[in-house]
Amino acid sequence: MASDVDTAPLVGRADLLTAVRSALLDDVAPGHTAAVFLTGESGVGKTRLLREVGARLREAGALVLTGSCLDIGDASPLHPLLQALRRFDAELTASHARTSSAVRGLLQTFADETAGPDGAGALLERVSRGLHLIAEGRPLVLVLDDLQWVDRSTRQLLLYLLAGLGDLQLSVLAAVRAESLQGAHPLRRVLTELRRLRSVRVLDLAPLDRPDTERLAAAVVGGPLGPEAAEQVWRRSGGNPFVVEELARDLRDGRDGLSDTLREIFLARVDALPQPAHAVVHAVAAGVEPVEHWLLARVVRLPEDELIEAVRAAVAHRLLVGADDGYRLRHRLVAEVLEHELLPAERAALHRRYAEALTAAPAELHQARLAHHWRLAGEPARALPAAMAAAREAERLHGYAEAHRHWSVALQLADTPTGGPAAVDRATLLEHAAEAAHHCGEHARALALLEELVAADAGGSACALHIRRARYLAAAGRSAPAEAEYQKVLEAADCTPRERATAAAHLAELLLHLGRYADAGRRAREALRLAARVEGSTSEVVLASAALGFSEAYLEDPDAGLAVMREALETAERAGRPEDVACAYLHLAELLTGPLNVLEEGVVVARRGAERVAELGLGRTYETRLLAIATNGLFRVGQWSEAEKVVAAALRHRPSGADAVELLLARCRLSVGYGDIEAADRDLDSVATMLAGGGARHVIPLLTLRAGLAMWQGRHDLARQAVQRGLTESRSDDVGILATLVWHGLRAEAEAHASRVVAVDQTAVRRLREVAERVARKSEHAARPVRDVVDGFLALCAAEVSRLDGSDPELWAHAAAEWDRRNHPYPAAYSRLRQAEALLARRSRSATAGKLLRQAYQVAQGLGAVPLTSEIRTLAGRARVRLEERGPVGNAGAAAGPDGDELAVLTAREREVLAAVAEGLTNKEIGQRLFISERTIGVHVSHIFDKLQVRTRVQASAIYLRSRSA
Repeated sequence: MASDVDTAPLVGRADLLTAVRSALLDDVAPGHTAAVFLTGESGVGKTRLLREVGARLREAGALVLTGSCLDIGDASPLHPLLQALRRFDAELTASHARTSSAVRGLLQTFADETAGPDGAGALLERVSRGLHLIAEGRPLVLVLDDLQWVDRSTRQLLLYLLAGLGDLQLSVLAAVRAESLQGAHPLRRVLTELRRLRSVRVLDLAPLDRPDTERLAAAVVGGPLGPEAAEQVWRRSGGNPFVVEELARDLRDGRDGLSDTLREIFLARVDALPQPAHAVVHAVAAGVEPVEHWLLARVVRLPEDELIEAVRAAVAHRLLVGADDGYRLRHRLVAEVLEHELLPAERAALHRRYAEALTAAPAELHQARLAHHWRLAGEPARALPAAMAAAREAERLHGYAEAHRHWSVALQLADTPTGGPAAVDRATLLEHAAEAAHHCGEHARALALLEELVAADAGGSACALHIRRARYLAAAGRSAPAEAEYQKVLEAADCTPRERATAAAHLAELLLHLGRYADAGRRAREALRLAARVEGSTSEVVLASAALGFSEAYLEDPDAGLAVMREALETAERAGRPEDVACAYLHLAELLTGPLNVLEEGVVVARRGAERVAELGLGRTYETRLLAIATNGLFRVGQWSEAEKVVAAALRHRPSGADAVELLLARCRLSVGYGDIEAADRDLDSVATMLAGGGARHVIPLLTLRAGLAMWQGRHDLARQAVQRGLTESRSDDVGILATLVWHGLRAEAEAHASRVVAVDQTAVRRLREVAERVARKSEHAARPVRDVVDGFLALCAAEVSRLDGSDPELWAHAAAEWDRRNHPYPAAYSRLRQAEALLARRSRSATAGKLLRQAYQVAQGLGAVPLTSEIRTLAGRARVRLEERGPVGNAGAAAGPDGDELAVLTAREREVLAAVAEGLTNKEIGQRLFISERTIGVHVSHIFDKLQVRTRVQASAIYLRSRSA
């Protein structure tokens, strides 16, 4: 039923309307995201503003999907999105068959969702893909009301969508009741993390000021208010638009005898209703909004004609709002007022009617609502099955936070004197609740529930309980007691061979994460021996082989480590379990591109593995991570343009969680190297947002990139802070990434010394040198390939230290040779720059310095490393060193290759960009085509101009067309 509640004008919000519209539409580039979160007290006008902004966005051509969160704690997963899609589908006409098909396809995705190997991440991917199809190239705006009641799955969806991982132009507009965000409300942390993103704004919607309050009241009354009436409205309302409207209507309708409290205002309005309408308002107040018409009819039990007239009366008295999906109170304050007006027996009777109506409905049961109403009706025995069904439904949709709440409610109901039926086993409820808590990150709660299960003495396997407790402890970061629990299983005489194999494999992985590689190798061998005697233990074999392979690689025998990993891959392929095949490929690629530094082979394995796991249906998770590994390998060997293509292909999967973190960090390395500060900042902000709930193993790479970016910006103090945080907050023992961090720290101090703007922190230098020495000692026990990489970074560290008291060219020459030997062109070019700088500072061997600068410049130009190229040019300019022979501007003959190909000096990616330039595309349009940021395209165009020795796009296009026709 339509509602006419918005006849009052929107006062005092014109500037805000314009600002929100611009933030969500005008200022959002294609492929980017934006969000505005409106917070404020109840009645301040958040919902009205959502409607007004949504209408303006629709007029501007945006696709607007509107949904609301449920007002019960155990809401169904992704409810607001489902509601928005159903509303939109109902609005579509026959001429929009294609769009309707896409909407119904996405709705069917939810109906068909089952627990699978991809987990919740796969569901988020399908949701994102479905929204992309529905948008059909239009800007998409998701409008969510009452976000304070948002479920965990929807919170995860928002974080995922706002990470900006694809080409879907998406904006989110949401309203949050400020008074609900108290204590440890989960939405508070989400909003705190999202504030870090430049594209996200959190606006507090303040009450109206005195002049706007009087204008609104005058508009409702139909004329100016007298001084006394205006003072009374201002004093009673405090500028709250809803209360202003209510008081103004009282004045207009001659209801001057009302008291000055909201309770009396609402009660007076309800009491003025006809009796049937009075019953309707009380029923809607007790329901879970929106209350569908058929459901309301069964609860109030009025004839259809009388019910419609009663609803009309409630709407006319501005207490109810009608829409296609059901009825809502115009303001939830009405429910808070009416809650105290019913006797407990009356409230229980209303909830019982709701529960009976939902149970008798032929349509699909809404188990969460059913459990809610049976519980408040005082029927725990009937609420319990509904709560359990709601928990299983949430698990099916990977909504583990909601499942945890449902299982917790089920436990409470089972504990009541008239609780669950005898067939419900409390131990089973505890098991489900603990596992759901573990999956949703509530590790302390999981452990507490597990202890309850142990105390209940349910007769389950003690060894299985030890393994479960160890998993929960390890996830909670309590590695020592987790190790002890695994040890108990391995020492117990009554544990089965499978349980011992599982414990040993998980313990090996735990020790590997702790950096105890020798212990990890021993436990992995034990796990493999145990698993060999257990049928169907492929997962344990793969897990143990990963630990053993890494252990062997670090402890002097890379060939043995590779052999174990390849055997694990063969085992996984024979068994055919997709996750095991993917895991084996993943660890093999990590081993080759990480500890062993066999980069070319590692990239090949990673890309081959990505193709294989895509065939197995694991594209969004394992394929993405394998492509991230390939990207990092390509970056290190200097194939940056190819790395861009790989990361762009992976981002089409719209990964989430750790998979997205790996990929964004890989892309950020490219952005930092290119000098694309905006893109790097955006990726680092996205990573920080997704790591809000953990991810310690990514902390050092994240902070290392922060430091590198800050140094190119000349913010050496920020670089220092990032490095120091990495040293104090991370527990990683990986000598490779730790050596990289130390180099960045010493480089930051050397840059500060050279700039003479920021003072050198001698305490930081001393600490970094101590860490470098510790890394050197640890690397002595590692395999030769590991030592080689660490030695390269330690050479850089020693050379950076020399910059603090007169740079030593010999140390820089040693560093360049180390990285040349490892086929890492970028640090080699950087080392040559510093070697040349040191030689010029000593006013000796200027010819050698010039040669070094030209070599470094050639590599930096080929990579597209703009900041490094700029620094080389600056030094060459000061030293009057000519970096390359140049002909007249526009004469590309100087750039032609030996075979006369004028484009031979360009990389493959630069050729793609030049082809698009020749088509007449703008940088933004090229970025959309190639899945690269507009800023990065600008970097490529600059390189193209330099290499072709031209100054305009027309000149560059002419060379391209001439070359193509040759």
